[in-house]
Amino acid sequence: MANGTNGLRTFSLGLQHVLAMYAGAILVPLIVGRALELSAEQLAYLVAIDLLSCGVATLLQLWRGKHIGIGLPVMLGVSFVAVTPMISIGTNYGITAIYGSILVAGLFVVIFARFFGKLQKVFPPIVRGTVVTIIGLSLIPTGIKNMAGGEGSENFGSLFNLLLSVSVLAVIILLFRMFTGFMRSLAVLIGIAGGTIAAAVMGKVSFGEVMEASWFHFPQPLYFGMPTFEIGPIITMIIVCSVIVVETTGAYYAVARITDRELNEDDLVRGYRSEGLAVIIGGFFNAFPYSTFAQNVGLLELSKVKTRNVIFSAAMTLIVLGLIPKVAALVVIIPTPVLGGATVVMFGMVVVAGLQMLRDVDFNEQSNQMVVACSVSLALGATVVPELFSSLPEGLAIIFGDGIITGSLAAIFINLLFNIRWKGEHVYNEEKQSKA
Repeated sequence: MANGTNGLRTFSLGLQHVLAMYAGAILVPLIVGRALELSAEQLAYLVAIDLLSCGVATLLQLWRGKHIGIGLPVMLGVSFVAVTPMISIGTNYGITAIYGSILVAGLFVVIFARFFGKLQKVFPPIVRGTVVTIIGLSLIPTGIKNMAGGEGSENFGSLFNLLLSVSVLAVIILLFRMFTGFMRSLAVLIGIAGGTIAAAVMGKVSFGEVMEASWFHFPQPLYFGMPTFEIGPIITMIIVCSVIVVETTGAYYAVARITDRELNEDDLVRGYRSEGLAVIIGGFFNAFPYSTFAQNVGLLELSKVKTRNVIFSAAMTLIVLGLIPKVAALVVIIPTPVLGGATVVMFGMVVVAGLQMLRDVDFNEQSNQMVVACSVSLALGATVVPELFSSLPEGLAIIFGDGIITGSLAAIFINLLFNIRWKGEHVYNEEKQSKA
């Protein structure tokens, strides 16, 4: 009886982790798929394979083997860093080029995991926090466009779209104001569900795709066709995955602190290899690159439940959901303005996570001010005015036209410029990084 009770408790806690990351996990395939004008059936596949692949990627990290797996209770989901680069690649080269670049980038991370492990001193809190902040800031315009109905939509900016998206935002804010703990973790999902129901009552939602979707399917390798390999998209995705490594390193250290575990270089290398392998698997089944989800890190601290059994249960739940097309089809019918109201919150919370990572940085040191100032300015500039780099060759234009990549590279190299010691025994100067 006790075992049954413990099993139910473990499942419930795991389901809480699924619910905490579910909205973030489904947003990337929906945003990218709609930007590339995929059909409802194709969108449903993207969402389903995304959920399944998130579960597989999480299992790879839970296992602490000799060569892969960091062995921490972390949840993996599709990284927001890859959103705008994938849309750009898909628009210019086609969707098969997205998956060709993802496969190569995943292999790159696996091969160079040891190299990334040795580079941790060039990814201090000033860089990690700036990168995460830039990710959130650069994605907010996408959320705002979705609030208006999605870029290029016939009713862009209509009063109905505005009222619907603002209502979803208001519901989320009110739930945060009125509740704490578990209910807060459900706020975004409740807001999305409420907005979709309201739109359905007004006749703006069709359930035809849900009724026609099957109850079970197997993942289909190379669903969108054989991948194509273009040098520009490949370089772009390698940079994207390198930025994800920087982002996810901060999450590793946060979870290690929560679980009272010391991380060494070998732990990080195994974690990077697992993420690279997950990216390869995702690319083969036409999913996307992964990172450790910050919202689940917060839930670990909130719940004080730190066992890997709970995360294992969550991973298996994701895999089961990914095998049920009706679940994916139900997600696809969500109106774009509803997503917009939710994504504004989600992307804003990414900004907050970045600012939290920067709180221990000593901003009395002007070099730290310069890192953040230049990186954020370049990131926002490239996001708002991507044509700034239009005169560059097409491959480079895709790379530098993305604000996240431009800002992240700026943060890494400007920080190196100020903190590498050109003389003396120590190569890297950490004294100027943090408050005493």
